[in-house]
Amino acid sequence: MKSFGKLYLLPVPIVEENGHRFIPDYNSGIINTLTKFICEDAKTARRFLKGFGYTTIQNAEIFLLNEHTKTGELSSLLNPLLNGENIGLMSDAGCPGIADPGAEVVKLAHQKNIEVVPLVGPSSIVLSIMAAGFNGQNFAFVGYLPIDKTQKIKRLKELEQLVFKQKQAQFFIETPYRNEQMFDTLLECLSPQTLVFIGRDITSAKQYLVAKTVVEWKKAQKPAMHKVPVVYGIYC
Repeated sequence: MKSFGKLYLLPVPIVEENGHRFIPDYNSGIINTLTKFICEDAKTARRFLKGFGYTTIQNAEIFLLNEHTKTGELSSLLNPLLNGENIGLMSDAGCPGIADPGAEVVKLAHQKNIEVVPLVGPSSIVLSIMAAGFNGQNFAFVGYLPIDKTQKIKRLKELEQLVFKQKQAQFFIETPYRNEQMFDTLLECLSPQTLVFIGRDITSAKQYLVAKTVVEWKKAQKPAMHKVPVVYGIYC
C-alpha cells in the first residue's frame, strides 16, 4: 500500500521583531527536514525559513496559496503528499488554518486520508481569547465584518445579541487601515455596558491588551491602532 507524506502546519511569528522566540525549537527541527512548502507569499516564506535556520533556501520548493489560487488548483498542491513527500503549510502570520486560506488544503488532506500534524506556535486570535477575560467556554471568531457601515452596524448588533442571549464572546478582525473607523463604530453602536477588547500588536514590544466597557472607553484615551494588526472582542 502506498504511503502518503505528512502535512505539517507550521506557525510563524506574528511580528518581525524577535518573533521566533515564540516558536519552539522542535519546530525548527521539523522544518529543516522539509523541502516543500505551501504559503501565501514566497518572499515572506523564505524570510521565515531563514529565521528558522533553514540553510538551503535555494533548494526549497514553494507553492503559493492565496486569493489568486483557483479552487481547481488546490488538489495539485497535495501531489507531493500523495507521492510520499512531507509538506509544510505556512501562514503569513501566526497559525495556518486560522483566518487563513490554508484551511482549504487541510480539508482536502483529510478527505484524502493524509495525516495532518499541527505544530505549536502563536496565534493572535487564540492569544486574544486568552487575554480578554471573556467566556473561554463559549466564544466565536467571526473573521471580518462588512465594510459598509450600515451593514457593519447591523452585524455588530447581531453579535451583541449573541453575547447577551447566549453569553457567547465574539471576536473579529479588521483591515489595519480601517481600525480607527472600526473602533469608533463600536463605541457608537454598542450598548454602554458592553465590554470591548482590543488586542493590538500581539507579541510585539508595543503589545496592547485591554478590555473596557463602552462607557469606559469613551472616557479613556483612544488607543493608537492605525495600520497595525488588531483583534477585537465583545462580551457582557
